[in-house]
Amino acid sequence: MSLIDFWFKDKNGQIVVAQTPNAPLILALVAVLLRLVTTGTAHRLCGFLFFGALFTWAWLEIVDGANPHRRAMGSLTLIGLLWWAVSGTL
Repeated sequence: MSLIDFWFKDKNGQIVVAQTPNAPLILALVAVLLRLVTTGTAHRLCGFLFFGALFTWAWLEIVDGANPHRRAMGSLTLIGLLWWAVSGTL
């Protein structure tokens, strides 16, 4: 088994780099788009919605990702989200 096989192939032997977005990722994208066009309380709520949806997506990738590449993407996203939350810019 090569490094490419290990990193990108799923349990069925298919190469998986990207997948159709699932509900948490779609919700995160909608929230970030709404955040661009809102102000005040709605802007802040869209930020929290984005954080929660992307956190959920990242967690699902970590625990049930198709391959190590997907699990690593979830891990890096979760680390980035936590950094964002701790930095106070949420």
